[in-house]
Order: sequence, then C-alpha cells, then structure tokens
Amino acid sequence: MRLAVIGTGYVGLVTGTCFAETGNHVLCVDNDQRKVETLLAGKLPIYEPGLKELVERNTHAGRLKFTTDLIAAVRQSQLVFIAVGTPQSRDGAADLTNVWAVADAIGDAMDGHKTVVTKSTVPVGTCAAIEKRLAARTKHRFDVASNPEFLKEGAAIDDFTRPDRVVVGVRRPEVAELLHALYAPFLRTEHPFLVMSPESAEMTKYVANAMLATKISFINEMANLCDRMNADINDVRRGIGHDARIGFSFLFPGAGYGGSCFPKDVRALVAMAKSHDVAPRMLEAVDNVNEAQKQVLWHKIREHFGGDVRDKTIGIWGLAFKPRTDDIREAPALALIDSLLAAGARVRVHDPEAMPNARAIYGDRITFCELPEYAIDKADALAIVTEWNEFRNPDFDQMKQLMTQPVIFDGRNLYEPLHMAKLGFRYFPMGRPVSRPVTADHEQKR
Repeated sequence: MRLAVIGTGYVGLVTGTCFAETGNHVLCVDNDQRKVETLLAGKLPIYEPGLKELVERNTHAGRLKFTTDLIAAVRQSQLVFIAVGTPQSRDGAADLTNVWAVADAIGDAMDGHKTVVTKSTVPVGTCAAIEKRLAARTKHRFDVASNPEFLKEGAAIDDFTRPDRVVVGVRRPEVAELLHALYAPFLRTEHPFLVMSPESAEMTKYVANAMLATKISFINEMANLCDRMNADINDVRRGIGHDARIGFSFLFPGAGYGGSCFPKDVRALVAMAKSHDVAPRMLEAVDNVNEAQKQVLWHKIREHFGGDVRDKTIGIWGLAFKPRTDDIREAPALALIDSLLAAGARVRVHDPEAMPNARAIYGDRITFCELPEYAIDKADALAIVTEWNEFRNPDFDQMKQLMTQPVIFDGRNLYEPLHMAKLGFRYFPMGRPVSRPVTADHEQKR
C-alpha cells in the first residue's frame, strides 16, 4: 500500500518505519524543514532502540521517504495517517491545533478517495469533527478512522510489530478490512484486531493510559504508607501480584511517572469528564498523587540533611522519565533537580541518553557527567531516579571511595536493603525499611 504519515515525532516515525518494514511505501511528512533534513541525512530526532537501523534499511530500499510536501504526499497515498502532537492546554484538555491544521490541509489536497486515520491521541469526537472539516473542504469521497497507538517508549518497535491488540474505530466495514490488511503481518500470532466505533476507539486510548497510571499511583501511595508502618512494599507487591485479578504489571513503586502520555492523557480525560458534567474524582486523585510522588525523594534527602542542603553535592543517576529513551517530559528527575537547586545544593547528573535534552533546560546550572562514577565524585549523596540497567550492578567499593559519605536515595528500588547495609551504605529505598551500615561490632553480636 502507499501511505502518508503526517508528523515525524515519536509516534509518526515509529509508525511510518514499521509499515515500511512490511513492504509498504511510506511518505513521512513534517512541516519542520530542519527535522526533515536531519532525517534525510540519516540522523534521528529521538532515541528509540532499534529504530535507527530500521529507518536506514527502509530508506535505502526506497520504501521510506521524508518530505515537507504534504500535498504531494496526500495525493500519492491511499491511506493518510495523522500523527501530530496534541499537547496539553492550560485547562488540561488536549490542544488539537495541529490536528485541525493537518485535517484542513488534507481536505485541500485531496484529489480522490482517501482514508484518513488518526494516530494522534485525541479526545472523543475528534474523528467526527474531522469528517465535518473534510466535508467542508472537498467534494471527493473519504473515510475517517481512529487507530490509537499503544507504544511504550524504549520498546516501541516490539510493541508495534508484536502488538497485544490492534484497535480501529470505523464507520464502514470496508475501512476495517483495509486496515486489517495493513496490520496483517503483525497479527500472525493471533493477537486480536478489535473493530469498534471511532468514539469507542478514541476513548480506549485514554482509558488504557489512565488505568495504568492509576496502578502506578496506587502502588506509590501504598509504598509511602509502608514507609510509615515498618512494612516492606516489595513483600506487599509480591503478596498481591500473585492474585490473578491484580497481576504484577505496573506495580513497581518509584519516584512517579512522567513522559508524554500518562500525565497529559490523565489530565485530558479529566477535562473531558468535566466538560460532560462527570466528576473525575479518581482521575484527579491519580494525578495529584503522582505530582506529590515526584517530591518524595526530595523530602527524604532534605530530612536526612536536617532540612539544609546548602552547599551539599547531590549526584543523580537518571534524567529520562524511564529507561531506554531520551524523553525528559514530565520526568521526576526534573522535579528533584529543581527542588535541589532552589535549596542551594550542587547537582551532578548522568544519564546514558537524556543529557542533551536536560542541558537545553539547565545549561551550566548543573554538572553533566559522561560516566556514572563522575556524578558521585565527592558527592554527599546519590539519588537514583531512572532504572537504567547500567545502574543495577555498579562497583560499590569504588562508589564508597568516591563519595564524601555513602548515602543512596533509590527512587526505583534497584538494590536490596540488607545487602546495601552489609556494603556499608545508608540506603533509602521507596516503601522499604531504611538500611544503615552494619558495623563490625554488630556483626560480632550476631
């Protein structure tokens, strides 16, 4: 098939590349000339494992191309995917400015029947609104469908090519058949292709993300309660996770969720509910719990230093909101850095991928370190905010030698408290007992 994917951000680039990988001819369109030139030069504007190799292979084969010419792309394509950003507006609702602009441009460019598919995360009713806008701008036949994405940053290629399910919202069965044919190479292991109305498909995306965000905020709140009641959230997590009704997915306590999806989508769903006179009490609580959770590490650090971190040096491992991405949008690390800087602390940071993005925000106000050990050199404490695999088995002896004092605040529970105590660290995990260095006298008494 011949496809146009409008928007070369995270969703658009992954979508276009994966469709090209299965033999389709894909034109990826963006109005950012610099971004298109970057892609034409073989460079990617984002970091996603495995994506660069797929882009190179498919551009070399001529199946994947990048352009700023939306009109030509629409006219050469059977299917046109809208994959532009829908940022959060001031009232929390999704800002559809980019979607409307693209829909109007598609309508003006149409020279025959087209199937327009929304990949962007959009409020319920957006497909219906696009239908009206297109009808006002073209006399050609068209269909509009919803096809929400369920991609995890850091695992997007696998999520796209081995989906749990594919959801499409259509008005006519012929459109479902067309999209099924497009997705058929990814559904050979019998994962479901779910057909519903565009409104239900649009809602499905928001509800899925809100449900996952709810699980994270719930386990984080329980971890905070465990901190006060001498219970271990890891034991509790195992105790409830083996219940088939609950499961283990998204039940890992931490420093809060971030990224471009969960915070924005929860707030957009709140705004949708309020616009229809429904009180979104649980959703508002999920968002409030998460915002508060981003401050938990800061409160632990401040308390440890007696309320005064002026002139203290704090090393931070992890800037991205999750591992295997360079995305720092709504990242818990940024909340911690802001609090430390406001309180007069010195901050040294390391992240395998996200430092260029953070440097654009903080400049020389913090120190960027190329290696993890550089971030803790002469540091009074280390805070771990992102669970990169590189941080799971460090040289603890070297860490003790480098740090002014062996203190770790672990926002992702990477280590076992008892083991850290034996290694001589004062270790502050999330929802687990704080461990203190085991002295030789204590060992003899045991």
